[in-house]
Amino acid sequence: MSSDDSRRLQYMATVIMHAVVSVDGFIADENDDVGPLFDWYFNGEVPLVEDEALERNHAPFRVGRRSYEYTGPFWNSIGATIQGRHLFDLTNGWEAEPPAGEHLLVVSHRPKPDGWHPEADVPFFDDVAAAVAEAKRRAGDRVVAVCAGEVGGRALELGLVDEVAMDVVPVVFGSGKRYFGSVDTHHLLEDPDVVVQGNRVLHLRYRVRR
Repeated sequence: MSSDDSRRLQYMATVIMHAVVSVDGFIADENDDVGPLFDWYFNGEVPLVEDEALERNHAPFRVGRRSYEYTGPFWNSIGATIQGRHLFDLTNGWEAEPPAGEHLLVVSHRPKPDGWHPEADVPFFDDVAAAVAEAKRRAGDRVVAVCAGEVGGRALELGLVDEVAMDVVPVVFGSGKRYFGSVDTHHLLEDPDVVVQGNRVLHLRYRVRR
């Protein structure tokens, strides 16, 4: 691939910050318990993940029809996923197979654990911008999904996020791990261009105002 081709592919990729979130803006409580946030993944009859091996590695997601009509195409559009080290440790890096997208990249100030899936091409970066650049190269004209939290918030602060996607569940946590991490500056979003009412979840998508 020439340098011109690489730059073109990086430009075409869309970076979307994403997570399931409570109505007061938390993606988990202080103990990393998601409580009822993921209940909508299992309250329907439509399989969200069609690959049997992926389903075995994750969960038998069964969502409602309206959630599937939004979430299915969204997950299918993902080419690369970026997660932070905290989520990596909680999920063991999804065993090198993220629920959506072919590529996984990790932002961490600590090196990859010794012996962790040595066959997997899962690079670690200590810099969010470098991780996003590589994820865009790998994703091509598809989506780069950045997991919300500290890494997603840092990507937003750096101006690297194109859209914010939230699956809002009707529960109030009161405290916990924030969707936008420790972001403490204002960032304007456009009016939502996706508003989908599912069963016990509201799917929202906002473009980041430049």
